[in-house]
Amino acid sequence: MKQVILIFICMLVQSVGSLCAQTEKDSVRVLYIGNSYTYYHDLPLMVQKIARNIAVDHRMNIAWQAYTPGGCTFKKHLQRKEEQEAIRKGNWDYVILQEQSAAPAKPTAIVQRETYSYARQLDSLVHVYNPQAHVIFYMTWGHKDGCQEPHEAYPLIDTYEGMQDRLITSYLEMAYQNDAWCAPVGMAWKRVRAEHPYQSLYWPDGSHPSVLGTYLAANVIFSTLFQRHYQTTYTADLDAELAEYIQQVAQQTVLDNRRLLNLPQ
Repeated sequence: MKQVILIFICMLVQSVGSLCAQTEKDSVRVLYIGNSYTYYHDLPLMVQKIARNIAVDHRMNIAWQAYTPGGCTFKKHLQRKEEQEAIRKGNWDYVILQEQSAAPAKPTAIVQRETYSYARQLDSLVHVYNPQAHVIFYMTWGHKDGCQEPHEAYPLIDTYEGMQDRLITSYLEMAYQNDAWCAPVGMAWKRVRAEHPYQSLYWPDGSHPSVLGTYLAANVIFSTLFQRHYQTTYTADLDAELAEYIQQVAQQTVLDNRRLLNLPQ
């Protein structure tokens, strides 16, 4: 009898060990470096909930850390001890970089000096300590009525459309220059604004995301991370039909633009 019990215990231990190993294998480690656009409505947690609520055979466990001080630029992140320590800790699978909302929308010479150069430094620092990590540049959206930090000699960004197109160009350039990936939140945002103008993606300040805006961003980032079709039951308490539409837009924007976004073909 004791022998039977012992065999059963061993089998149970082996089973639990396999389960733990499988969980560990399926865990993905993501570091977010951004500001309030990542902080609002807890974007990293939304991405995690999307992952936990898809079909069981595709479910992922996402472990994450986020550094999102308000208004922080790439330059400021490089000066902060917390972000440097997190990067140096290593073992990240993905590092998602989000610049201050207006910085990449400025004139080309300013963007090259104040954004691209620091994007390159962040990317290099990530790869020194995380050689296998994928860096993802999180393309943001234009302000609702044009840039709230206008540049007198650059009227292009005085409208939503002009600002959005400028941001798209800048984020794609950052991805290409660093052989990184791009999460096209701004591109998906532009489509939803055109197709459902009555659904507000914005917080009342016309800049930060509403819950719907963050849900769209989270689905785009999830799609960029895993690059496959999915359905999640997590809706962020949005109407189910609207949530399904947002999921579809996010997936189509990513999967139909792999080459443009510098994603694996």
